[in-house]
Amino acid sequence: MIALKNACLILLLAFFLIFSTKLFGKNVNIDSVNHYISLQNKYDHQKEQRIDMIKKTIVLCNNDSNKLYSLYSELYEEYRSYIYDSAHVYVKKLIDISNKSGDNEKIISSKIKLGFCYLSSGLFKEAFDILSSLNINNCSRDTKIEYYLCKSRLYYDLADYDNMPELSEQYKIIGNEIIDSALILLPPNTYRYWMTLGLKKMKTNDYEGAIEGFLKMIDCNGYSKHDLAISTSSIAYVLRLQGKNNDAKEYLMKAAIADVESSTKETVALRNLAQLLYEDGDVTTAVNYIRQALNDATFYNARHRQLEIGSILPIIEGERINIIEKQRDRVIMFIIFISVLVILLVVALVIIWKSLKRLDAAKLKIQSTNENLIEANRIKSEYIGYFFNQNAEYIEKFGSFQRWVNKKVITKQYEDLKNFPKQINLEKEREALFERFDKIFLNLFPNFVEEFNKLLKPEEQIHLQKGELLNPEMRIYALIRLGIDDNEKIAHFLDYSVNTIYAYKTKVKNKTLYSSKEFKQKVLEIKSY
Repeated sequence: MIALKNACLILLLAFFLIFSTKLFGKNVNIDSVNHYISLQNKYDHQKEQRIDMIKKTIVLCNNDSNKLYSLYSELYEEYRSYIYDSAHVYVKKLIDISNKSGDNEKIISSKIKLGFCYLSSGLFKEAFDILSSLNINNCSRDTKIEYYLCKSRLYYDLADYDNMPELSEQYKIIGNEIIDSALILLPPNTYRYWMTLGLKKMKTNDYEGAIEGFLKMIDCNGYSKHDLAISTSSIAYVLRLQGKNNDAKEYLMKAAIADVESSTKETVALRNLAQLLYEDGDVTTAVNYIRQALNDATFYNARHRQLEIGSILPIIEGERINIIEKQRDRVIMFIIFISVLVILLVVALVIIWKSLKRLDAAKLKIQSTNENLIEANRIKSEYIGYFFNQNAEYIEKFGSFQRWVNKKVITKQYEDLKNFPKQINLEKEREALFERFDKIFLNLFPNFVEEFNKLLKPEEQIHLQKGELLNPEMRIYALIRLGIDDNEKIAHFLDYSVNTIYAYKTKVKNKTLYSSKEFKQKVLEIKSY
């Protein structure tokens, strides 16, 4: 009996290795992922070219409803995991043209696609409402399969995002029952059958069965790069549950590459890979990947993905800060200089934290505040980049000062050490900080100076000096436009007294055409471009 069990284990291992070799005939590593990420614009451009060709064909189809339905379906497929808003536009067109034709099959198929759009964007209630309203009894097998797969994913996603274990388990059970209906209809030994079976096995905690199903799917023909990304990402998920993080990392790298090749923005592979790299101590790469994942989620407009990434991003950034703090502890003589840096880091983290809070609040108001969400995301992205660039610059300066001190100590040049504070020109550093702040802010709000002057009386408008990007008054209101309106924080950042801030603000308010409250609101309404 023991010999039989050992033989089975050997066969299973051989089976796994055969399929792994097929999938990874060529080893993948972080350099491979970085290479494909660098080519992302190329793959996105190819997708846009395909989309443009379809749109041009639509113009030439002479309002033929059958051709229009087919072309709108093609556009939906191109957009479904690329840009939510565009996918939603064309699925609405599909519904309109289906309603006009009176073809019940097309109407239901189009509404299933609308349900998938809602689901992919995190609008679970809307997805549930549209799918629950459909009667598929008289539909074709393909439409039924599409319906069951979409609805089972809805319940699986609800299970993933519900915080109550008993409800999550109920959602999984319902999802399993629905996916069984799809498996009955799917032709056996096809990639869709094995992919669906793998998902079912994964959701029922049959991990070996799940891996076997996904690997058999990869051994089939006809699947897309997007399908490959889903399967390899799912295998990585199962391997991670089994504690096989190294194997999981390899599959996640393959999934991330497939996502780039297919221009998929509604994805989890890069985010999960970033988390694994963070746990392995590769914080720098993890930061780059989590930021790329956030950019993709924002591009697609996947609300639930943005929230997921928003919960991981501060943890990874926090680890980066801890590394910096450890370096700071090794150079006690730099304590005052480092304290200034910590204050700057705290200010940067406050900006990031507020941006993340705005993102969380935007989930409740997304339909009416979409424009504000896009702006907040852009500001967040710019200032995260600013934060890391600033951080890297200060670390380099720490290293330079450390080497200087060590050299003086080794050569016993103690008199030079007494003059150490002269090596630090805080005023020059502060001016450089303001210049970087002005450039980044004006990159976000290129018309800020012009729009700000429109709020002042014609004879009181501000004229900047040659080489001056913002003057102190405008810089104060630039911080207010970014959401920092606490006078003490503004004073701290600009190295002014609170009274000076009050004086500048009073001086500007005396020049304006509006009341104090109206003027502040007008400043906040200045748009970014």
